[in-house]
Amino acid sequence: MDIIYINGLKIDALIGIYPWERQLRQSILLDVEMATDIAKAASSDNIVDTLNYKAVAKRLIEFVSSSEFLLVETLAEQIAALILQEFAVPWVRLRLNKRGAVRGARDVGILIERHAAPKPTAAAQNPVVATPQK
Repeated sequence: MDIIYINGLKIDALIGIYPWERQLRQSILLDVEMATDIAKAASSDNIVDTLNYKAVAKRLIEFVSSSEFLLVETLAEQIAALILQEFAVPWVRLRLNKRGAVRGARDVGILIERHAAPKPTAAAQNPVVATPQK
């Protein structure tokens, strides 16, 4: 599996639990790694055959900048779910950095990895139902 990544995506968001945090937007930084297979795109040299990182970045900017979560944990989970669902990747690793959240620390945040739910097999979609014998 190959990885397409976006590092240092800066987005202003309304995030935090304190009253002052609910009044002003804060910058968060995202690092995102997404599993994919680049073989088809490498062969065709066509953007339609790959995971378009610009489309992912634009969607993340749209989502995060309009969000109003209290916790970075919630924001991180929602971002991971969005990527898995909307961009059909099997795996995502997300680092969400909220600089300035702790005095004296260069940065703080959260790092999560999530996998897409396994797709049901044909057998699971069409289970064999036993018929009672007479």
